[in-house]
Amino acid sequence: MCMIHTSPILVIAGSVRPKRIALQIAQWVSEIGREVMDRTLEVVDLKDWHLPMDDEPGIPATGAYACDHTRVWSRKIAEAGALVFVTPQYNWGYPAALKNALDHLYSEWAGKPAMIVSYGGHGGGKCADQLRQVCEALHMNLIATQPRMKLPRERIEANTGDIEPAIEFAGHLAELRQAFGELEVARATLV
Repeated sequence: MCMIHTSPILVIAGSVRPKRIALQIAQWVSEIGREVMDRTLEVVDLKDWHLPMDDEPGIPATGAYACDHTRVWSRKIAEAGALVFVTPQYNWGYPAALKNALDHLYSEWAGKPAMIVSYGGHGGGKCADQLRQVCEALHMNLIATQPRMKLPRERIEANTGDIEPAIEFAGHLAELRQAFGELEVARATLV
């Protein structure tokens, strides 16, 4: 059996803010993915990964990492069978913590099937477009469907740090399922 089939799909929560909702949304997204794909999905909370900004002395493209935390992150991403990025839109872009996590590595991302799920007042389309460009530069195999989930302005401004994604984003369920179907096809083509 090919390693890509037994490898987990990593659902990366792209925000580390104290009152973030990215983790709750990533957990809900992973539940939908398990239903559609019948695969192992693992939520990765960037808050749990100590990845200091630009601390590697060399460029990631060489793969010669000097820092232990980068080597551990490298193994985590290298072992993934596919990736799902769950990201809020901050000022029309995606969070610095997610960009930093991407920039710590290079070849580990290449060829991985990837999906982008964004959310925000307008669905997070601008941040999804930026993230898509970076994923393409890292040679990921991005699927076509990118769920862009809208969150009401009053919900964003309340900033309570909790959310019920199944209720808030019920209208995006079909699109999420479609995206996971595409991700499964992308994984199958790697075998």
